Order: sequence, then structure tokens, then C-alpha cells
Amino acid sequence: MKVGSRVRTVFRLLFLFAVLVTVAVVSAIMTIRLTVHGRQETLPNLVGLPVAQAQQVVGGLRAHLKIEDKLFSAKIPEGSIVSQMPTGGTRIKPLQDVHVLVSLGAPQITVPDLIGRSLRAARITAIQRGLTIGDVAALYWPQGRPNEVVAQDPPASATDLQTPAVDFLVSLGQPPPAYLCPSFQGKPVAIVQAELQQAGFQNPQVTRLPSSGSPRGAILSQQPVAGSKITPDTVFTFQVAE
Repeated sequence: MKVGSRVRTVFRLLFLFAVLVTVAVVSAIMTIRLTVHGRQETLPNLVGLPVAQAQQVVGGLRAHLKIEDKLFSAKIPEGSIVSQMPTGGTRIKPLQDVHVLVSLGAPQITVPDLIGRSLRAARITAIQRGLTIGDVAALYWPQGRPNEVVAQDPPASATDLQTPAVDFLVSLGQPPPAYLCPSFQGKPVAIVQAELQQAGFQNPQVTRLPSSGSPRGAILSQQPVAGSKITPDTVFTFQVAE
């Protein structure tokens, strides 16, 4: 066989091999896509279904029903699905989570006036009235006693509730006194420590550093810096010349 014929034969075999490999890869990709899509199911509309029935439907699709929250609804009976994610008609995969909100029925609660009560008393009253405790935030409030409820949401006497949760804003009492931080740079650290302790501050943290231009024990830098606001709880940090 001539060399040219051999080369053509080799190229022909390589071409056939490449075609076979391409066909195999394409077939594998199509098989995987068909397998994946073949396992997907169409999620029906669950809104209005009782939770037990919705769980059966979702379980039949080999997915999981997850109740994210409960809220009042005048249109959906208590214990039934108010909304879902993914929505009805969406294709879902096995073991996928379906998130739902469940109805508490029409609201039949009148929110009590909890302002002025201690947080503990407000919690107890809210729970006794069928409410739950939502977010609790606190801030310094000069007109309020420490741990006193100074605002609430929903407000007192509200009846058009979306959720049973009530949020509280609680007073921390009077804000602590604040001062402007003086400059201690260049002063002997022993004297500054004594002055701070006498004023009621904690013992400062001291780091000693080599310094040829400052006397031994002199403060080189400080935290907080001069001019910033400080409170009785402030802890000072000094870098001091060795």
C-alpha cells in the first residue's frame, strides 16, 4: 500500500472515531437532560387547601412542604394555604422545598395598650390575648424608665391584623453621661492612670514602645483619640515610651 493511501486511511479512521465520539457525547447529554426533566413534576396550586392535604400533594411529588409563617386571612379558612413559593404550574425537582404561608383565619383579636408596662408584663399580656412577640428594639429614652415599653406595633385597639406578632420599642432609661476625651499625649502614664481611676474609669491598657525622642513613661498615642466622646464605660489604651 502506498504511503498516500495509508495516510488517507488513517485520516478516515480518525474522522470516523471523532464522529462516533461526538455522537456518544450528544447521546449522553440528551440522556441526562431527558432523565432530569423526566423526574420533574408540575406543582399544582395549593392555595386554599388544608395543610394536611397540601402535604399529601407535595409528598406525592417527592418534594417537601415547609410552613414559613402563619398570618390572618379573611378569605382563606384557618389551617389552609394562603400563598406558596414556587407558584402553581412551576416545574419542580424531587426533594425540592415548597414554602407556604398558612392562614390563621379572620382576625378576632383587639391589640391591647401595652405602652408604659414593663417588657415582661407586656409579653405576658400579649400572649394571653393570643398574640406573639415580634421584634424587640431598645434605645435610650429620657422620658421612659428602664425596660419600659415606649412604643408598639400594631398600635392599641388595632383589629385589622395581618400577623399575630406585636413589636416593642423598649426604653434603656437615661442615656449615660458623655464627655469629650482630653489629650493625654506627652503626659506621664502613671499620673494619667491615677487621674482616670479617681474619675471612675477602668485601668487603662498600656503598651510600651521604644522611643528615643520622648521621656520614659510618656504617652505617645491614645485610644480613644482626643476630642471623641467617651462614657464611664470607656477603656483607654495608651502607647508609652520605654
